[in-house]
Amino acid sequence: MILTTAIGLMSGTSMDGIDAALIDTDGEGQIIPRGFVSLPYDAEFVHRLKAAAAHALEQHRPGPDALIDAVAAELTGLHAIAVHQLLAETGTDASDVALIGFHGHTVAHRPNGAADRRWTWQIGDGPLLAAATRIAVVHDFRSADVAAGGQGAPLAPGYHRARSEGLGRPLGVLNLGGVGNLTWFSEDQWGSFDTGPANALIDDWIAFHSDRRYDEGGAIAATGTVFEDVLTNMLDLPWFDLAPPKSLDRADFTGQAARGLSLANGAATLTAFTAETIRLALGHVPPLARLLVTGGGRHNPTLMAMIEARTGVKTEPVEAIGWNGDALEAEAFAWMAVRSAAGKAISWPETTGVPQAMTGGRLAA
Repeated sequence: MILTTAIGLMSGTSMDGIDAALIDTDGEGQIIPRGFVSLPYDAEFVHRLKAAAAHALEQHRPGPDALIDAVAAELTGLHAIAVHQLLAETGTDASDVALIGFHGHTVAHRPNGAADRRWTWQIGDGPLLAAATRIAVVHDFRSADVAAGGQGAPLAPGYHRARSEGLGRPLGVLNLGGVGNLTWFSEDQWGSFDTGPANALIDDWIAFHSDRRYDEGGAIAATGTVFEDVLTNMLDLPWFDLAPPKSLDRADFTGQAARGLSLANGAATLTAFTAETIRLALGHVPPLARLLVTGGGRHNPTLMAMIEARTGVKTEPVEAIGWNGDALEAEAFAWMAVRSAAGKAISWPETTGVPQAMTGGRLAA
């Protein structure tokens, strides 16, 4: 099988920066990771990105908007820088890369409701990125799935399936970014769905109550007490009872119920909330023997310990099997770009609820 060299780019709901990964792949099970870089956002850009996301939620659907378009152009420029850094660090010439998978940044996600009200909005200019890098770009991965009746998320599960062939079942791959999502595999079935907030509420709490952007190593939460009454109140939401597939927007949940708690107690309670959302998510799937965790949340030992304690499932970072949990989602979009260019499926009924397996993405050469 001929391998294609591709770059994947991801700016996640944690809003901490851009992940860029280089792989060789056939778009199926042959995957050779070749390099990875991460480009952190500075605080000023994070402020502008959050403002754009808040503004997007006020709109009825994606469309031209001066504030959002300006941030999108800046975001695209930063992605071009990440591509050039990745090429330099791996000693790769742009002419040797066939495709870039450019997710952009989700500023609003509204996949439910009447057909004419379903939409998802990822900002980022695919043609501009193609011009800046001189590499063909596949972008706009989610909107076709939503238009066809799917959730448009999560999209990485197909890559999780490709990478996990040969691993024991039953198995879960849990992504803890700003929002959490679970890909699960039994002996003969699989599926995926968003589980709830992962790092988002914890990060917001820490940023609001301190001069830090996140709870590094879970150190603050580790000194706090979980307020079970607050936790119970936060979990009393119909969304958790909805059968998957399902997805959510980063702004669909808030930490308002923790108001009045100390910095440490609020961090502990919100960390426990994330762990409890995983427990509830596992109630929708066959019993799993192992959770492999990717995304920034795996760097938080307090959160990892709470997940294992509250779910009773062995929980470990994906590095335990030799994967790079910082690069995995970016790698997924490189893999999806190759599949998109070949007209292959990137979403399935089991992963997004779309009526039938379908491809997605648009090509900008």
